[in-house]
Amino acid sequence: QLQASGGGLVQAGSSMRLSCAASGLNLSLYAMGWFRQAPGKEREFVAAISSNGGSTYYADSVKGRFTISRDKAKNMVYLQMNSLKPEDAAVYYCAAKWALIATTQGAYDYWGQGTLVTVSS
Repeated sequence: QLQASGGGLVQAGSSMRLSCAASGLNLSLYAMGWFRQAPGKEREFVAAISSNGGSTYYADSVKGRFTISRDKAKNMVYLQMNSLKPEDAAVYYCAAKWALIATTQGAYDYWGQGTLVTVSS
């Protein structure tokens, strides 16, 4: 029901925008989050946005570089990633949570399949 896209290979310092599309879900009713999992590491929180877009949370590691946003009309959520670093390389997942915003993985109800981001140094 969630499809993440936009990943690929970029050089350090570059920008990339990830997209999350939904089918069968009205994303305006859900808080949305982005998480990532690097090889050999646990999946971690990256960013979240409330259902109305009024609140956002970011992991300290991406604060000031990444921006989460949503387009209600298109039923899409985005993650704009600027000044990418090699340590940002991971599979990025979008997730939907009914109602209130959250930063913990267990709170999310629906998950996309992930999109791979590779950052070369």
